[in-house]
Amino acid sequence: MTLAIFDLDHTLIDGDSDYLWGEYMVASGLVDEQAYRARNEAFYRDYQRGELDNDQYLDFALEPLTRHPLDELYAHRRNYVETWIRPLVRTGVARLLAEHRARDHQLMIISATHRFITEPIAGMLGIPLLLATEPEISNGSYTGRYIGIATYREGKVDALRAWLDQTGGDLAGSYFYSDSINDLPLLEIVDYPHAVHPDDELGRIATARGWPVLALD
Repeated sequence: MTLAIFDLDHTLIDGDSDYLWGEYMVASGLVDEQAYRARNEAFYRDYQRGELDNDQYLDFALEPLTRHPLDELYAHRRNYVETWIRPLVRTGVARLLAEHRARDHQLMIISATHRFITEPIAGMLGIPLLLATEPEISNGSYTGRYIGIATYREGKVDALRAWLDQTGGDLAGSYFYSDSINDLPLLEIVDYPHAVHPDDELGRIATARGWPVLALD
């Protein structure tokens, strides 16, 4: 089956769900504002420049999950997705997803944002397949570590190839939609790369290579 793969942040939604989860935690008193916000913003700027130390960032991003019971975290997550993320879904997303469904394509999100955040967003969008960094749970609590492949930059390619090996799938006729230069490794291996609201560097590359550049608003 043909894969239609989507990045999430700044592609399907007009914002960064990982950064905004940090802002939500500040607003909800789950983390200390002064201790958390400056580092969250610094990591976000590193990501935008393509200079993120992803392991260092994941240590930072996953640590707050260790401080609270799962039922409390999941309640906050539901509220976060409904009140902060649902309004950010780009207006053209429903039509784009419907077009791929009508062609019997298999929809998948591959996101650098970890699964705790992305799983309910994928569910909200009706996208059944999700590859994302997997936070580790042990004895009913998050450990602050992750397991498997971190799905950032080349890690997205590694996770996708591992999934294809497990399922017997392939990339024949595949699509990938992304806004970010960080996703260039994956854009280069699909048959139909698409830049969506691209950052400056990806926009230049997409134009030079003749890739479609889409606006979903």
